[in-house]
Amino acid sequence: MIGARRAWESRPRVARFLVTGGAGFIGSNLVAALARAGERVVALDDLSTGRWSLVDRLLRPGDAEVERHTASIVDGAAVARAMRGVEVVFHEAAQASVEQSLVDPLGCEEVNVRGLLTVLEAARDAGVRRVVFTSSCAVYGDEPSSPKTEQSPARPLSPYAVTKLAGELHLAAWARLHGREALSFRNFNTFGPNQLPDGPYAAAIPRFVWAWLGGEPARVHGDGRQSRDFVHVDDVVRANLAAASSTRALLGEVVNLASGRETTVLDVLASLRALGLDGGVEHTAPRRGDIRRSCASLELASSLLGYSPRVAWSEGLSSTVDFLRDARAGRVAG
Repeated sequence: MIGARRAWESRPRVARFLVTGGAGFIGSNLVAALARAGERVVALDDLSTGRWSLVDRLLRPGDAEVERHTASIVDGAAVARAMRGVEVVFHEAAQASVEQSLVDPLGCEEVNVRGLLTVLEAARDAGVRRVVFTSSCAVYGDEPSSPKTEQSPARPLSPYAVTKLAGELHLAAWARLHGREALSFRNFNTFGPNQLPDGPYAAAIPRFVWAWLGGEPARVHGDGRQSRDFVHVDDVVRANLAAASSTRALLGEVVNLASGRETTVLDVLASLRALGLDGGVEHTAPRRGDIRRSCASLELASSLLGYSPRVAWSEGLSSTVDFLRDARAGRVAG
């Protein structure tokens, strides 16, 4: 974990970390982990999909201060205010839905490309040392090799995937041009507590759990034999903290962030049944932009950052179900 509490108490009270999208799924878990380590942290979110209550439910008495800014990443003045004094930026904010990007490609471009550039400009002006960017395995598209290495060709199938690939290139160029450090994580299918099932673009695992908890069928796009590399949010947070604290120079590398395990959608449903959930399954037409197989090589993440996944599949799934049970029972604030 970054920094000991004793070291934190001896430093000037300046927030060293900014998390954009800090009220979202991954962002809230990252903000809480930093605060738990005694690090003051700035969180910025426009609350279009995030909730500050997701941060609150993870914080404990004695955790460090979280400075909150409710604003969009395309608002340059607001981003500049949040960036003051920051040393490391975790850029989590995004329009993160493949489906939504097909409906509104211009909106996706606005947030994911212009928003990133707005953050990078503010980071340059504020003297930020390092930016850690959340990209996506979607950049690989229908490239057939498995497992995917970072050298696998990019074959994006959606505007969302294109914006993430553009973000990786912008970040690497920014680092070279301005003498700063940067790294892009190609996140595979992240799941865990604080991932909400709201809306038509929600991820598969929370949608399935939410449906079965509510006595409704789980809706599966296609035959369910499509595979994904599911990685628990605690492992994603650990990798981001490792990237922030690494003593190695980070020069814009692109790194897979995953579990290295291939799991089909039907396997997910079977695992949920093993945890005591059950219900009907309704198959619908495959979605545009979806890929058939997805699994990551973790060799670069291991060699560069010492990363390996720690959260067992059953353990991670159980924690996700517990969170969604609480949400169903109204124990997660809106």
